[in-house]
Amino acid sequence: MQVKPLELGTKELMDIYYLMRLGRAIEDRLNLLYKGGKLPGAIYLGTGQEAIEIGASYALEEGDVLAPTHRDMMSQLPRGITPREVFLQHYARANSLTHGKGEDNYQGDLRRGTFATVSMLPNFYPVAAGAALAFKLRKEPRVAMAYCGEGATSVGDWHEALNVASVHNLPVVFVVINNGYAYSTPVYKEMKVANVADRAVAYAMPGVIVDGNDVVECYREAKKAVERARDGGGPTLIEAKTMRMRGHAGHDSATYVAKDIIDLWTKRDPIVRFEAYLNEKGFLNEDSKKEVIDRINAMVEDAVTFAEASPYPEPKEAIEDVYAE
Repeated sequence: MQVKPLELGTKELMDIYYLMRLGRAIEDRLNLLYKGGKLPGAIYLGTGQEAIEIGASYALEEGDVLAPTHRDMMSQLPRGITPREVFLQHYARANSLTHGKGEDNYQGDLRRGTFATVSMLPNFYPVAAGAALAFKLRKEPRVAMAYCGEGATSVGDWHEALNVASVHNLPVVFVVINNGYAYSTPVYKEMKVANVADRAVAYAMPGVIVDGNDVVECYREAKKAVERARDGGGPTLIEAKTMRMRGHAGHDSATYVAKDIIDLWTKRDPIVRFEAYLNEKGFLNEDSKKEVIDRINAMVEDAVTFAEASPYPEPKEAIEDVYAE
């Protein structure tokens, strides 16, 4: 197995930039479609979280598994999900990954090692721990990674998953995206600890805090944790401090967030910061940036057109693929 390096080269950096831009473009278009009444379901956007969404999952290798939440569509991009698949899902078409049974981001693809998202948070933490236990019992050099928000760390399942992973020294990486709000509840009303990562000490595992808007740092720390887990070092808890730049869902205008907070985090836009980094390194200029954006815009346009032209599922399909065979 070819393992990605800890320090990324030009190809990997530009690949990550492309994925961040692609994620932003897809979500911007989903937002417009939702506001225009074109989508039958809800949207849960991770705008502003591109660095941790993509940076952490990019650290995984083929054969590893990812357990994302409803807001983590962008974490699936490094795993191979396509713009067409994203829009087919949101349009609830028969040829979507859920065959029209879903109309939001509750999708996954086990062929790519991505679990389908569930609503109950953080239920995928125990699932990821279970996958990691299976890897260990089979003596397979594979790693599981699970995402959740800081609000979900108040749920018992979260603590149980960390405890089991610690006791059994499982190859799993737990990523907490601390975006400031659990729906409309600010962090200071959620917990007394200064950092979610401080809770790692209770489970005798490393607790790492990263700048959730610095994709290079997010990747580097995630890669360390992934390879530590693969080498038998056990689980790691990563807390990414960032900001959700849209409401909890498409219907939420997030008026509970003060304007000065939004202004502060707008200046920390992860894509703008990464562009400055790439420009300083000589990897990106205005021409190459335009080329990437134009290519992505064409892909998104194609995906929307394809989804809108695709058929709805037949009624009989409602009872198909409900149970595993």
